[in-house]
Amino acid sequence: MAKQDYYELLGVDRTASESELKSAFRKMAMKYHPDRNPDNPDAEKSFKEVNEAYDILKDGQKRAAYDQFGHEAFEGGMGGGGNQQGFSSGFSDIFDQMFGDLGGGRRGNSNVNRGSDLRYNLSISLEEAFTGRQAEVKVPTAVVCDACEGSGAAAGSKPITCRTCQGTGRVRAQQGFFTIERTCGTCGGVGQIIEKPCIKCRGTGRIQKEKNLDVNIPAGVEEGTRIRLTGEGEAGSRNGQPGDLYIFLSIEEHPIFSRQGGDIYCHVPLTMSLAALGGQVEVPTLGGGRARINIPAGTQSGKQFRLRGKGMSILRRTDRGDLYVEAGVETPVNLSKEQKKLMEQFSELTNEKNSPVSSGFFAKVKGLWEDLKD
Repeated sequence: MAKQDYYELLGVDRTASESELKSAFRKMAMKYHPDRNPDNPDAEKSFKEVNEAYDILKDGQKRAAYDQFGHEAFEGGMGGGGNQQGFSSGFSDIFDQMFGDLGGGRRGNSNVNRGSDLRYNLSISLEEAFTGRQAEVKVPTAVVCDACEGSGAAAGSKPITCRTCQGTGRVRAQQGFFTIERTCGTCGGVGQIIEKPCIKCRGTGRIQKEKNLDVNIPAGVEEGTRIRLTGEGEAGSRNGQPGDLYIFLSIEEHPIFSRQGGDIYCHVPLTMSLAALGGQVEVPTLGGGRARINIPAGTQSGKQFRLRGKGMSILRRTDRGDLYVEAGVETPVNLSKEQKKLMEQFSELTNEKNSPVSSGFFAKVKGLWEDLKD
């Protein structure tokens, strides 16, 4: 079953501001919270969907990816990572502020040790976007400590269960009609205490290190495309879940070609004689080849020639866009005396039939001036 649009879930327009999103989330979270709907088995599902929608849309980068790719941005390797933490992110941001970690059956935060997501900006050429490539990136990040293998405990020791929360990472208290569940203040929500921390990582279970990664860039990527490498972000503290690495692509400006979606545009200058008499011209293609174009006699600046299938690769498709070649007639400069003489002779032989556009324009101007005199 297809997922419902995130904006529709929150009941806002796609142009909604941050404050409007926040207000809408408050309203929907109150409406669907399981403690307020004990007899509605679908309330918890709706509550999770609302939380997931807000978690994506409140983040500028995730929202941009969702606007561009929809739900596909958070499925598989392309795009960003949606919230896989149940009630955690959006709920913690707002609903916990309102009700002090209102629980109603929620268990401890299993992702309290999760590593941070990382962003890496990668610039590629238009040719690389056309063909795709395998890129190697060097990312300074936090990796699992090799001395304690991520536990955070010194050699010969191990973490012990927190006595305050009994290893759940959460403590509860009854307040009126609600069960209040908060992060354990003793262990910080981890559920364990380290009595003898590892010297190398100081009990965090991770150390700073530069990591080399291979990134597969598929053919047809566009400016701003985001590639997610799951689990390649910062290592989680004390064997926590690792974060994700997001590669943001930018495409360098090309000296000859410009791109609009799957189509490529190229401006080709033509000599005045070639444009007037007609002929053939060879133009480059993005794949490194050549294409021959027949130039009809009387070609004017701005005329476009379309070469089907010679344009840009299209992401996740086998076909390609088109190449549009725009002619630009170049006016001769630095004329010799002989060339000037020939041009003067040519001008004397020129009539309205040779230059219908300019002749028609000046005829209209002349008529306008005569009307003004009257």
